[in-house]
Amino acid sequence: MAARTKESAQKNLAVNRQASHFYHFLEKYETGIELTGPEVKSIREGKASLKDGYAVVRKGEIWLVDCHIGAYAAGSYMNKDSLRDRRLLLHRQEINKLMGRTQEKGLTLIPLRFYTRNNLIKCEIALAKGKTVFDRRETLRRRAIDREAAQEVREHRRRHSS
Repeated sequence: MAARTKESAQKNLAVNRQASHFYHFLEKYETGIELTGPEVKSIREGKASLKDGYAVVRKGEIWLVDCHIGAYAAGSYMNKDSLRDRRLLLHRQEINKLMGRTQEKGLTLIPLRFYTRNNLIKCEIALAKGKTVFDRRETLRRRAIDREAAQEVREHRRRHSS
């Protein structure tokens, strides 16, 4: 039983924390990613950034663009360009679905995180719609209200528990 929990354990290697601030996520997909050996080692060392990255559909394939993966220190001549386009691996029916959806106005594919699953590096992407300035302010306002309410509850419990 312990082996099963170990197999399904996921470790985040890189997270796009700004994505939820700028986008509403409609659907999320787990994808494989085509990498070279030094890129895998570099990601495992934490030298990846998804901040400016996005995914596009080209010739029936999905490509990760502007995702920075730093050079591996011991990689020698095998190191590739740190901003090169990398192919994402999805099932054909998922690619066809995303091809249609990304052509709609305002929808894009955003990488959310790199993580490991069964010792393989996976990329989670989301079909997303950009938030307006009003939406971003509303999210911050809602978060502040929730934080204040939780603080009031904690203080109330502290006062009445003694």
